[in-house]
Formats: sequence, C-alpha cells, structure tokens
Amino acid sequence: MAIAPGETAFTDLRRRHQVRRWSVVPWQFARRKPIGAFGAAIILVVIFLGFFAEVVAPRRYDDFNIPERLLGPSFDTPFGTDNQGRDVFSRVIYGSRTTVQIGFGAIIVATVVKTVIGVTSGYFGGRFDILLQRVIDIWMAFPGLIFIIFLVSIMGASTKTLVITLGLLFSAGSSRVVRSATIVIKQNPYVEAAKAIGASDLRIILVHILPNVVPIIIITASVQIGAVILLESSLSFLGYGTPPPFPSWGRMLNEARRDMQDNPHLTVFPGLAIALTVYAFNMFGDALRDVLDPRLRGSR
Repeated sequence: MAIAPGETAFTDLRRRHQVRRWSVVPWQFARRKPIGAFGAAIILVVIFLGFFAEVVAPRRYDDFNIPERLLGPSFDTPFGTDNQGRDVFSRVIYGSRTTVQIGFGAIIVATVVKTVIGVTSGYFGGRFDILLQRVIDIWMAFPGLIFIIFLVSIMGASTKTLVITLGLLFSAGSSRVVRSATIVIKQNPYVEAAKAIGASDLRIILVHILPNVVPIIIITASVQIGAVILLESSLSFLGYGTPPPFPSWGRMLNEARRDMQDNPHLTVFPGLAIALTVYAFNMFGDALRDVLDPRLRGSR
C-alpha cells in the first residue's frame, strides 16, 4: 500500500492494524456467541429480502390467479397459494420489507427520543428531572396496544404512523435506562473537571456523557426491536397495520383464518417468519448485551 505524502510509516502501520482488528471482530463475535451470530445471520437475510424483494420473489405480491387458489406447497409454489391464488412464498418475502421498514424505523425514533429524554433528565436533574419523570409515568401508564390503536385510528393506518407510534411507545421505559446511566457517568471526576474549566453543558453532554451511554443505547435498541416486530404483527393481524394490498406477516395470518383448518400452510409460513425473526433479534440483542455491557464481560 502506497503511503500518502506527509504520512509517516507509523501512521500507515496503525491504520493497517485498525483495519485488521475490525476485520476480525465478526469472527471473534461468532466464536464467543455462536447463537447471537446465528441470529445476526438471519437478520441480514431478512434485511436483504426486504431491500431486494422484487429480485428474489418469483412473483409479484398482488398477482391474482383464481384457478390456482389454495394450492399446497409444491415445486412451483414452495409455500402454496392463498384464497386468491397469490403466491404465499412471494408474499412472505415482500412482507419482510414491512418488517424492516417499521422495525428499524420505530427503533430509530425510539432511540432519538429516549436519548434526548434520558440524557437531559439525568444530567440536569432537580425539578426538571422530577417533572420529566412524572410525564414519563403518565406516558407509561397507558396500555401500549390501546395507545397505538388510538393513535392509528386518529392518524390513519400507514407505515409512517406505525413507525412514529411504535417509536414513541418504546422510548418511554428505555429512557429511564439511559437516565440511570447518565446519572452514574456524570459523577465521574472527568465530568467535574470539565465543569471546573468552564465547559458548557452541551459540550459535556456531547463529549463526555453521550459517548459513554452509547453502548447502553445500542443494547436497549437491539433488545427492543424484536418486541417492535411482534407488536407490529399483532397490529396488522387486528387490521391496524400497513394498509393492503402490500403484504405484512400479521395480516397474512388474519386473512388465513377462514381457510387455516383445511390449508394450514397459510398460517404456518407467515407464523414461522415472525417467530424466526423475533427469535433472531432477541438472540442477537442478548449476545450484544453480553459483549457491550462492561458489567457482564467475563461473566459468561
């Protein structure tokens, strides 16, 4: 590798070492946490299918073929067809796009909200902290499913609405985890030293507090995303998810209720997709927690 002008051999060596270190991180993770790595592999497959559904799926999700309705699994239709002749395999693949969009979108919203609330509440404390925590108490007092159904009924069922409502729902409780970590971190001497030399609150939060709570934020997000997917499937099953004709796994289960006794494949494959995806995120989140949480390092 050629060394750029003005770059020392030591800098080049350090850069190569960093690249080599990060290239072996996935293999180290897989060796230490094989179940977590298996979950990560499933997650990557779901993400790939969500982005490239048009390429992978053999048919369109809305291709009706009444003469071929309610066919069982075969070589041409691996998961069979539904009561309108649509290919269940293709619809399961397209349904992964809904899972990726809503799952990751809601977690991004929840991460932003819980970080802002948790860091500011824990750092400033006092009356501001008390007032904000009472708001969180009221926020958490609402039953989650009823709260989402209420907002979806007002705002209308759409992917954007689900992302916002699920993100707000999952941000309340986890903001207290971020708040607790912030309270612990702000007691450290380097934070007191930064205040002593006149550093602003914003600088202290961005430079000293936020980088140290990032592992906690990542852990909570990775654990929550499985619950988000499961709740989104429940909402779709009840008719409050992404509107048709675009498929979602929960609505596929709902549409199969009338024919499920004679055609169990209509519920088996969407149900397996939900269960396997939630399992993957839970296993990956648990493994990530063991790796990133300093209190658990070396305990397993």
